[in-house]
Amino acid sequence: MSGTRLYVLAVIEHASRRIRLLGVTAHPTTPWVTQAARNLAMDLEDQDPHARFLIRDRDGKYPALFDAVLADAGIQVVLSGVRIPRMNAITERRIHNCRRELLDRTLIWNQQHLLHALCQYEHFYNNHRPHQGIANNRPLQPLPSPTTDQATATRLDIHRRQRLGGILNEYHHAV
Repeated sequence: MSGTRLYVLAVIEHASRRIRLLGVTAHPTTPWVTQAARNLAMDLEDQDPHARFLIRDRDGKYPALFDAVLADAGIQVVLSGVRIPRMNAITERRIHNCRRELLDRTLIWNQQHLLHALCQYEHFYNNHRPHQGIANNRPLQPLPSPTTDQATATRLDIHRRQRLGGILNEYHHAV
């Protein structure tokens, strides 16, 4: 544990909230960032529907070649405004969740340990963690089919029990 600052490059798909970890490094050089962009472009070219935009901040760690690689893949790079974190609120929220749920609770020893922990968190986030903004679905799981049978919906027979004088309610399905 040397107190080294490590940089994480990750992207998130706005529609599904799926995250992709592109890499971790102590020194984000131009070749490293450019290679991460190439890897991302290769991952996204097989995806349907194809990604059209990438929103990124104005950090100087992104070289012009980063934008050029993505432009060759048909992805338009959109720069966020100066000091406007709400312009990319989904990513800001993901960073906040990752810090609160993982990094505040884990003592990271080195770069390999951080990469391992982030890969495990990415798997949890994409496969198991429900996302309330997308109907409690997980990014890599299909959405459940809606109930179209009206008789099934009216036979649910859900009972509510008030607790603490009506402050809390408990719901249960009567079988």
